[in-house]
Amino acid sequence: MSTADITLPTRRSGAKTVAQLLAFVRRHVLTVYSLLFFLYLMLPIGVVIAFSFNHPTGRFNYRWRQFTWDNWLHWNAVPGIQSAITLSLEIALFASIVATALGTLIALALVRYGFRGRGVTNLIIFLPLSTPEIVLGASLATLFLHSTGYGVSIPFGFWTILIAHIMFCVSFAVVTVKARLIGFDRHLEEAAMDLGANEWVTFRKVTLPLIAPAILAALLLCFAISVDDFVVTYFNAGNRVTFPIFVWGAARVATPPQINVIGTAIFAVAVTCMLGNVFLQNRRAKTA
Repeated sequence: MSTADITLPTRRSGAKTVAQLLAFVRRHVLTVYSLLFFLYLMLPIGVVIAFSFNHPTGRFNYRWRQFTWDNWLHWNAVPGIQSAITLSLEIALFASIVATALGTLIALALVRYGFRGRGVTNLIIFLPLSTPEIVLGASLATLFLHSTGYGVSIPFGFWTILIAHIMFCVSFAVVTVKARLIGFDRHLEEAAMDLGANEWVTFRKVTLPLIAPAILAALLLCFAISVDDFVVTYFNAGNRVTFPIFVWGAARVATPPQINVIGTAIFAVAVTCMLGNVFLQNRRAKTA
């Protein structure tokens, strides 16, 4: 047997191995990329969760020292943190409910009806989504300051924060509900009205249950955006301190682990609500 006869099968097997390796990479490259991207997104959150159980030696919770449950047991041990998180939750709750209700009605009007100024209304709805938050915050602060010149007194505090949050949350609610309404089958409503249901009964029995997942998603999205907002809130808070403002102020002198505790709790509640919404939607889709 010559040297060429031995080399030829070796080259073929090597080429086959390379081809199999390339095929394996092509099949799994998207999966690996997705896992790495997910890890990149979750790594900072994982650090926040881990350091909520840390017992730091000084005022700054930057280096791991010792595992402890005390931060969770005494989450309100830092002065001012309980009032700050209470105010943030109150603002987020009221703002998300009002913004979702207004956003649902606006989305219904934009999708179902043709009226003069519809295009302008669409443009105005999308403006808060594309405008920098510092511009929104400064503009709202100017509005509240100048309102006193027209006989309307709006002191900075709870109500100015609430109005500001409703303003930028409405856009997110409209976009979320509108996406569901665009793909909505109108024949279901027509069938209900053919069977004798009036407009209100049709909306309550047919339309509302079908768009309820989108409304719930809009509510959760508005709540998450509101409780996390800093820039717009800082311009319109006055002497009131929400949780993001508290974190910003505390970070200059200390970073107590209770901040990580509150952040972890908010994240856990948000993920739980999101998974619950997905579970309800899948269950409804299976039973439909």
